[in-house]
Amino acid sequence: MTARVFHAIAVAVADGVATVTLNRPERRNAIGPQMANELLWAFADAADDASVRAIVLTGAGKAFCAGGDFQQMTAGADADALPHRGDYADLLLAMTRSPKPIVARVNGHAMGGGLGLVAASTFALASTDAQLGTPEIDVGLFPMMIMAVLARLVPRRRLLEMMLLGERMSADEAARVGLVSRAVAPGELDAAVAALCAKVASKSPSTVRLGLEAFAAQDDLDLATALPLLRERLGLVLATNDAREGLMAFLEKRPPVWTGT
Repeated sequence: MTARVFHAIAVAVADGVATVTLNRPERRNAIGPQMANELLWAFADAADDASVRAIVLTGAGKAFCAGGDFQQMTAGADADALPHRGDYADLLLAMTRSPKPIVARVNGHAMGGGLGLVAASTFALASTDAQLGTPEIDVGLFPMMIMAVLARLVPRRRLLEMMLLGERMSADEAARVGLVSRAVAPGELDAAVAALCAKVASKSPSTVRLGLEAFAAQDDLDLATALPLLRERLGLVLATNDAREGLMAFLEKRPPVWTGT
């Protein structure tokens, strides 16, 4: 990946996984304009790096992300900041359209804007110690932007209850309503994330990319519009070398050897 100087996040790449860490533990990793912009750069870099098969998003310290950083929202631009790539809304959109799976490693509380990051990720594994919620109502605000990604996962009445009452949800309940993929014991979180990334890495890179791009493209379409689009996207998958290799490996009863082409 491209070497960049980040101030609000940290990025490390190892064994095909780009780990992006919200790195402001002194503020419980609250997200502001600088962090959102840096995340956009980091995700774009990971998407462009052929060696990266999955992206893990997590938080430094005890929290995943406490929500919006009201202090930074009212401050001026950082002189050392990266060029502007986008804001929080752009970040959520980019995450939902990511051509590589993003795994949210929810190591602690995820509130407000932090919960939006969880909802926009491809997968989310949460520690049973974590709590998730939208407390904005308690300070006279409303979770406007994250509502769009939460509404795709959480049942309507439960979502309205969360947003209007500001109550926290346990990781176990978050798993039951589909807000996170799974809740695991704190000591098992790293192993669960690693196992999920390994499963993703065992699949064809080109098929994963084309599948995620197709999923994003059809997400807001009605059935009559989505099916012709997906028929076309299936043709793109069938034209890849990996599709030919996968079918041949199946017939020859051997493991496929992916090239990502």
